[in-house]
Amino acid sequence: MNEHKFDQKGGIYSKARPSYPDELFAYLKEHDFISESTVAADIGSGTGIFSEKLCPYVSRIFAIEPNSDMRAVAEEKYAAHKNIISVNGSAENTKLSDKSVDFITAAQAFHWFDRQSFKAECRRILKDNGNILLVWNDRDTESELIRENYDINRRFCPNFKGSSNGIDFSKEAFADFFEGDFIVVEFGNDLIYDENAFVSRCLSSSYAPNPDEKNYNEYVADLQKLFKKYNQNDTVPYPYITRCYIGKV
Repeated sequence: MNEHKFDQKGGIYSKARPSYPDELFAYLKEHDFISESTVAADIGSGTGIFSEKLCPYVSRIFAIEPNSDMRAVAEEKYAAHKNIISVNGSAENTKLSDKSVDFITAAQAFHWFDRQSFKAECRRILKDNGNILLVWNDRDTESELIRENYDINRRFCPNFKGSSNGIDFSKEAFADFFEGDFIVVEFGNDLIYDENAFVSRCLSSSYAPNPDEKNYNEYVADLQKLFKKYNQNDTVPYPYITRCYIGKV
């Protein structure tokens, strides 16, 4: 796991990134993936967006995050939740005990992991019959706004490879991680952004320039122009598809 991808981005990431739809957690509960007795590990937990959303549904969450900036932002939130335990660990070395968790989540993070090392770590820390959820808020490229946003990213961000580092979201692309059949389910998660939230969302990406970097001002200016093009009543629609993969390893 590359722990430095989000250096200097903890604050803006926490404010600008979307949360996850209520329908996802209702689905997990209805299908008995989680319950009030579940001990979960949220790996690559970042600023705690998913951990905070999950914590009312489970007994305890170990929030595993190697980036100190992201983890510091998260720990301020965790103070309000007695069942979230922050851990300085990585996908490949969580620091958790053998057979210690019932359910593992990786939200907006799996594409940064060493896939096979993470799989081995999941096998080590999962209790028998435990499940893993991989989940992303993926921007919907059917939207003209999103497509033009991506064009701007390509011009100003040399490391831009597409949504979530260019990961392939087809079911076949995850067959080497899960053992046997696994579930793929999607939920709509459309958001409405004002100009500040729209620009901040773009700047929260790992590939986006930081304020002290070349092209930062030009990047922000083009994002502001794009917002104005699609502006309706001082907002723009920003559609996401929450993509979920659930199974065993």
